[in-house]
Amino acid sequence: MLKDRRSRLIPFFESTKADALLVTNLKNIRYLCGFSGSEGALLLTPEKGWFLCDSRYTTQAEHEVQDIEIIRFSAKYEELCSLITEEKYSRVACEGDNLVVADFIQLSKRLTNCSLVALEDSLSVVRSWKNQSEIKKLQDVASLSSQALKSTLPLLKPGITEKTFARELEFEMRRNGADGIAFDFIVASGERGSMPHGVASDKKIQTGELVTIDFGALKDGYNSDETITVAVGQPEVELLNVYRIVKDAHDKAMDAVKPGIACREIDAVAREYIKENGYGDFFGHGLGHGVGLDIHEKPVVSPRSTAIIEEGMVFTIEPGIYLPGKGGVRIEDTVVVTENGCEAITKTPKELLFF
Repeated sequence: MLKDRRSRLIPFFESTKADALLVTNLKNIRYLCGFSGSEGALLLTPEKGWFLCDSRYTTQAEHEVQDIEIIRFSAKYEELCSLITEEKYSRVACEGDNLVVADFIQLSKRLTNCSLVALEDSLSVVRSWKNQSEIKKLQDVASLSSQALKSTLPLLKPGITEKTFARELEFEMRRNGADGIAFDFIVASGERGSMPHGVASDKKIQTGELVTIDFGALKDGYNSDETITVAVGQPEVELLNVYRIVKDAHDKAMDAVKPGIACREIDAVAREYIKENGYGDFFGHGLGHGVGLDIHEKPVVSPRSTAIIEEGMVFTIEPGIYLPGKGGVRIEDTVVVTENGCEAITKTPKELLFF
C-alpha cells in the first residue's frame, strides 16, 4: 500500500524541504500503511519508512502494516526522537492540523539538532483520489446503508418520533453488517427541516410534513453519506415546489461533473439554479464534500473551493433549501468521478416518496 501512495507525498517533501514527514493523523496513517488501530506514528522519507506503536498493537501492526519497518515503543516521542537523531535528519515536517501544541513543543525540545516544521497544507489531500479497491469499499458500505433505509422506511408513519426512526435505521445497518454509523443521523421533520443539521429529536412526525433523512454507515474504515427527503401525507404546495427545485439542482450539478472542471463551478450550477427560482437566500452551505476514511474530507465543493475535479475523486452533491417556520428539503448522493462524468455510489431513488 505505501509503495503505491508514496509518490503522492513528494510535493510535501519539496514544499517543506524536509528530510522526513511525521504522520500522526490516524486516518492518514491507515491510508498510507494500512494500520487501523487507535495509537501510533508514521515517519516517512521518499525512500524509507517506520511505523511506531506500543505493545498493544504489535501483533496487529505485523498483520496490517506493509512495506516499512515496525518499531515498538514504551514512550512514543522518546523513541521517535531517537530514530530521527539516529538517522541524522535535520528537518522534519509534521501535520500542523493534527499534532497538538503540547506535543509539538515536546518534540521540538527533544530534537536539539533538528527543526520541526508544520505542513502548510493538510496531508489528507492525498486521499482525494480513490483507487478501485477504495471505490469498491465505498460502494459496498453505500449499498448496505441504502438497503437498511429501504427496510426501515415503512416505519415512517405519523406518531413515530425522529429518534425512534433513527435508532431503528442504525439497528438495521448493524444487522446488515455495518461496523457503526458514519455520523449522528439527521432526521428533521416539519419545521425542523429548516435546520440543515437537525439531529433526530423527540419530535413526533405528523401528517403533511416533509422529513429529511441524512444517514450513513461505516464499514472496513470507509463511510457512506446520503440524504433523502420524503413526505408523510400531503405537504403544502410550496414545499412540493421546493422539492422539485432542489431535485433539479441536484441533477444539473451531477450532469456538470467531469474531470477538469473546478469544484466551485459545480457548486455554482446548483446555487444559481436555486437562486433563479427565488430561493437563493435559503441555500447557505456548500454543495458537497469528499467522503472516504473520514465522512468529511477533500475535496470541498463550495464557492470558496480552489480544487479541480479529477478522475477518481469521490464527493457528495447535496443542494438544499431551508425555510424557517415551514420546513426544508435536501437531496444528496455520493458520486465518483469517471473519465467522462460521474456515477452515483449511493443508489436510493431520489424521486419524492409518499408515506
